[in-house]
Amino acid sequence: MTQAPKYVYYFGPEGTEGNASMVNLLGGKGANLAEMAGHPDLRLPVPAGFTITTEVCTYFMQHGGQYPPGLKEQVEEALQKVEKAMGMKFGDPENPLLVSCRSGARRSMPGMMETVLNVGLCSKTIPGLIKKTNNPRFVYDAYRRLIMMYSDVVMEKAEGIEPPDGMGIRVQLERMMEELKHKKGYEKDTDLTAEDLQQLCEAFKAKVKEVLRKPFPDDPFEQLWGGIAAVFKSWNGKRAVAYRRIEGIPDDWGTACNVQSMVFGNMGDTSATGVAFTRNPATGENQFYGEWLPNAQGEDVVAGIRTPNPLNKATKTEQNKHLPSLEEAMPEIYQQLLDIRNRLERHYKDMQDIEFTIQEGKLYMLQCRVGKRTGTAALNIAMDMLKEGLIDEETAVLRVAPKQLDELLHPIVDPNAEKKATAIASGLPAGPGGACGQIVFTSEDAVEWTKKGKKVILVREETNPEDVEGMRAAVGILTARGGMTSHAALVARGWGKCCIVGAGKIKVDPEKKCMTVDGKTYKEGDWVTLNGTRGIVYEGQLPLIDATENPRLKEFMALVEKYRKLGVRTNADTPADAKIAREFGAEGIGLFRTEHMFYGEGSDEPLFILRKMILSRTAEERRKALDELFPFMKRDIKGTLEAMNGLPVTIRLLDPPLHEFVPQDEDKQAELAKAMGISVEDVKRRGEELHETNPMMGHRGVRLGITYPEITETQVRAIFEATAELIKEGKDPHPEIMVPVTCDVKELDLTKQIVDRVHAEVEKKFGVKISYLYGTMIEIPRACLVADKMARTAQFFSFGTNDLTQMGFGFSRDDIGGFLPDYLEKRILMADPFQTIDQEGIGQLIEMAVQKGRATRPDLKIGICGEQGGDPDSVEFCFKVGMNYVSCSPYRVPIARLAAAQASIKASRKK
Repeated sequence: MTQAPKYVYYFGPEGTEGNASMVNLLGGKGANLAEMAGHPDLRLPVPAGFTITTEVCTYFMQHGGQYPPGLKEQVEEALQKVEKAMGMKFGDPENPLLVSCRSGARRSMPGMMETVLNVGLCSKTIPGLIKKTNNPRFVYDAYRRLIMMYSDVVMEKAEGIEPPDGMGIRVQLERMMEELKHKKGYEKDTDLTAEDLQQLCEAFKAKVKEVLRKPFPDDPFEQLWGGIAAVFKSWNGKRAVAYRRIEGIPDDWGTACNVQSMVFGNMGDTSATGVAFTRNPATGENQFYGEWLPNAQGEDVVAGIRTPNPLNKATKTEQNKHLPSLEEAMPEIYQQLLDIRNRLERHYKDMQDIEFTIQEGKLYMLQCRVGKRTGTAALNIAMDMLKEGLIDEETAVLRVAPKQLDELLHPIVDPNAEKKATAIASGLPAGPGGACGQIVFTSEDAVEWTKKGKKVILVREETNPEDVEGMRAAVGILTARGGMTSHAALVARGWGKCCIVGAGKIKVDPEKKCMTVDGKTYKEGDWVTLNGTRGIVYEGQLPLIDATENPRLKEFMALVEKYRKLGVRTNADTPADAKIAREFGAEGIGLFRTEHMFYGEGSDEPLFILRKMILSRTAEERRKALDELFPFMKRDIKGTLEAMNGLPVTIRLLDPPLHEFVPQDEDKQAELAKAMGISVEDVKRRGEELHETNPMMGHRGVRLGITYPEITETQVRAIFEATAELIKEGKDPHPEIMVPVTCDVKELDLTKQIVDRVHAEVEKKFGVKISYLYGTMIEIPRACLVADKMARTAQFFSFGTNDLTQMGFGFSRDDIGGFLPDYLEKRILMADPFQTIDQEGIGQLIEMAVQKGRATRPDLKIGICGEQGGDPDSVEFCFKVGMNYVSCSPYRVPIARLAAAQASIKASRKK
């Protein structure tokens, strides 16, 4: 009989079976518990436990909730090791071991999956635990927590029960507890006596049976396997799925389940629980930062139910300065924790997020993981650790995610406006930058209002994992309760979203959709402004401005340049855009669209002339209109070449279908008819003749030049004359002429004849030598297949991935909104292919074209100018296939530069 694969890994004081490198199998939490318990440099006080691997989760999902053969035996064996290590026995009436069941994916998903604490408490074990601890209040407090969590997580959520809002079992049980506190005149949960809690537990069990139609389980092993199943099922819970989609986490990873001995922070005044960061997660400051609660369990800290105490004197704030820090209340324990903090940073060489429990004066470590941080903190931590000698330059570059760099360029509240504004509330600065929006009080409203184009601030008493989609939709998040380790703070920090938590002055009434601050009521739709960097809330709309130049960011970007090999250009159509991109480090323009002059400010006159050209009946009429258009073309091209002086500018010849420019407005039609000396009916008729069934695949791009060579000639002449004038003015222009929508080298050859002739004429006219490159935009699958032939004439390729994706998938990018959300939700596609290159399909076409093109012309310059040029995953792909550069919008240039450097470092490390 073949032996079952190893599904269960023990961790504890002796014989730990895993380590930090096994994150894919054990999940982040399990791998780090094993590392903390077993690594000779650490050997930290970790309560013994075991991890059930992510492979079991995958099996469980694929086999309708069944476990793989051999798992139960492996769990029993590991449980015996835990019992031996802890000196207690699970389910034993005299000396019962209690455990927790916690999820742990390979990438942190804070609050998205489930946890059950105090598993193993039942009528058989309660008397023994009371006798052992001599603390009946603690035992019944632990039992009421188990009933609340288990009924919610295992009996309701895991069974797919979706009660109406406010009628979930946990909410109903919390309501019962609040009613009892009110009746007894208690303010805090800790005021409840042992007798109160015992009665509450019996009432809870009756309510569970009434609402969920089944009794709360009284068998420890039924509780254990119920908890394990609920953890695995929570991988496919709504909020976990939504979070994975936002974060791009694959569905097939699964989660591990960690079963760990319980230690208790709620056994009295010498017990406590807390969460800490080895450095400040909002600013990156090298200060031990965190929160703790005396006589509490871990869920109390992250749920934001009680205002947590500060970890030390140095990190006290306005909100918690009256509360004793751990440093003051338990100085010896604090020193132990500080020593562990230093050891963890030296070992992991990164900022850690840690959870700890103090049980009757003894410290236990429950978790460590790489801590989520804001973009500002990521930058500061990377540069500080580099200076401290903890990490090298390459690691420092890899430590800042490209999307975090985006955060550093986010707007902030205008300081001058802030000086004159009155703050209505303040809280903890949990997420960076500024945000201004209309307040809403539910996640659903945040999503709906955002869909309508409104900017919203989501205001909650405290957020919970069910709010994740609304939090994503909102421009900012504001909560009345919670600390820097609350759900809102963790999620907002991970996304770099402006967020203020624990603004205690705010009283939120979600039913009436309003909030009250110092007696003044703010209703849904009222405007507020948040300064997430300082934790201040202002009434009304304050202006936001670009973040000021950060010298630290400049230093970091200089480091990035040291390792970047892939070029980064910009897509820019105006001198102003070109200037911005150049300031952000662009090395040229990868896409200048000549048709830009017909849109936006100052476009009325050239658009009117273009329309005359489009509706012309003869080559003579067309030439006349083109001659009128010529100065406008030359002006725009010259301005952009000048702004990019010394750097290449890829100028795409006219690309859009002509019908897009035909006037539909009767007044405009009449104006055009008068200018052309024809009737309005003629204008309408000529416009209708241009109508195409599928214009995106119709008479556009190179096809216009094939039919009307004079259109190509005018554009090329404008390019060369603008270049010649700049050369005579002592400038250094580098034009690159790009022919769009090509599918055959003969199109390039025919167009090149026009380019060669005009080039010679302009050189002769101006008496200068003009250097340029001639190439094509690869956006049709056939062009990829015949790239070796295209490269005979083309000196460069630029992949237009928007159209290549459109034609490769057969998806219209203008109409994809009707079905793409379903494709993403049902995981037919893992990502929007118009946002990130589909490496499996479209990527194959690109790679083939690169190889075929270079086989013909080894020095072929290759780039990308589609939407994906600023997407980090796409940038890495472009580097891998050997492109020379990527091109993206001006504000994404720094992101592309960082992504390019990271791709280069990763590739060199693999070698």
